[in-house]
Amino acid sequence: MNFSQTSQRLLVACGLVAFAWAALAQEALPPVTRTYAFTNVNIIQAPGRKVDLGTLVVKDGLITAVGKGIAIPPGAIVIKADSMHVYAGFIDGFSRVGVTKPKEEQRERLKDPGNPPPERAGITPQNDVRYALNPADKSIEELRNLGFTVAQVVPYGNFLPGQAAIILLGGKSADQMVLQSRAALYSELTGNQNIYPNTIMAVMAKWRELYRQAVQAKNYESLYATNRAGLERPANDRVLEAFYPVIDQRLPVLFRSERILEMQRVLALKNDLKFPVLLGDVKEAWPLVPKVKASGAKVFLSLDLPEEIKKDDKKKDKPNAEREALEKRKAEMIAKATAQAAEFQKAAVPFGFSTATVKASAIPAHVRRMIAAGLSEDAALAALTTAPAQLLGLSDRLGSIDPGKMANLVISDKPYFNEKSKVRYVMVDGELFKLENKEARKADGKVNAGGAWSYKVESPQGGSGKIVIKDDGKGNLTGTITNSTTNRETDLKNLEIDGKTLTFSFDFAMGANPITINVSATIEGDSMDGSMVVGQFGNFPMKASRDPKN
Repeated sequence: MNFSQTSQRLLVACGLVAFAWAALAQEALPPVTRTYAFTNVNIIQAPGRKVDLGTLVVKDGLITAVGKGIAIPPGAIVIKADSMHVYAGFIDGFSRVGVTKPKEEQRERLKDPGNPPPERAGITPQNDVRYALNPADKSIEELRNLGFTVAQVVPYGNFLPGQAAIILLGGKSADQMVLQSRAALYSELTGNQNIYPNTIMAVMAKWRELYRQAVQAKNYESLYATNRAGLERPANDRVLEAFYPVIDQRLPVLFRSERILEMQRVLALKNDLKFPVLLGDVKEAWPLVPKVKASGAKVFLSLDLPEEIKKDDKKKDKPNAEREALEKRKAEMIAKATAQAAEFQKAAVPFGFSTATVKASAIPAHVRRMIAAGLSEDAALAALTTAPAQLLGLSDRLGSIDPGKMANLVISDKPYFNEKSKVRYVMVDGELFKLENKEARKADGKVNAGGAWSYKVESPQGGSGKIVIKDDGKGNLTGTITNSTTNRETDLKNLEIDGKTLTFSFDFAMGANPITINVSATIEGDSMDGSMVVGQFGNFPMKASRDPKN
């Protein structure tokens, strides 16, 4: 059968038929608009700003409309988020999510450990964490499922491992993930065993030496640029050049600063050398809150709280004054660590959160512990959204739900800080991720979607074919879809069954432009009744019946 270009365009609008015949297209179509409308949803635009049961529209990865009485654009995928709560996507200020840890290699023993090569000494500030990003790393999904959409990530290593980057927790490649490269120079005040610098004092001395050498090298380069005659050409030094943006106050230094002593040493370096500082994964800053505030350092508090003391009523040991005093001091330290965020709030010091050393599964409970210890819910939300956006210079793009900002969102069925709250959707740069809702499935009675289904589409050009779904009985679904004309198979994505509702999507390419088709259908026995949404081309009814087993 021969089709004109007009017929081929109609096939695109028909969705399922079009993907099978896409290779026949003679003319590329314009990109399909990624448009979503979240309706009847409680929109927490920022701490203290809320729209009750409103509408939120997203188009091409940007928020375009927020409020009540908002018109739904034609062709939008409508998410009926009835009485759910939507927040700006959370921002992790200090993390290694998605960063591959290098394998330890056996190295030759150095003849002169007091003067090692920079790489052996951990001095590689020119390295870029982007080259260590793995988009398929499981930690990305784990953190995203909690509502985090952006993270500032750092490389592995000690002393001066390299440059941090701010990444999106989505994307199929490292380049797609990167929101801002070279976001900070990363440093740890730790040395190497048996190699200089190997003590904290040696590390501090080496830090000052490198910085001052960089200042001298930069000044000489500037002098040489003004008049090259009679001057020796400056030497190229990637280590020292990595400090130049720091010297110019264009790039901060991000230090891992868990303990009081580490923070005091970092602040001493900041005061001596006058460069901007970020303190990451802070765990013991409560005695230094006034000092931190006066320094102007930016802070990301660790979400890795010490474990709560569990009382064992069954165990009754004999009284022991020494043990009781030790347990009392331990309880006091745990209480202070848990109330640390509240202390920063009281002092009006902006702060974000860090997930670098905490298990993802513990994060919601730890935030609730901080709230129970005096941190307000508004301040907790600010530390996840507006504050890190401001601290990282991203407020024009992230941190709140306002028109023009990136569509980074988290949607929960109850207020996020409610102990029973579950995240249902996360959106990263306009890409929607739907999370499994095990409770709803159990309550609604999950149906069996497995088998081969013969489908038909009601559209100008018609369309029919096969949908084959495999269900392992543990909630894991896989499948393919074919068209009866070509029998070409395409894998199904985001395949889920929620109660009796089956949802999935699949992609095809019309020329150079990928198109995603979203399908939602209700299963009753061996019948399926639903529709396809083909972006701006419309919504088309679809029916299917399960084929008898052979």
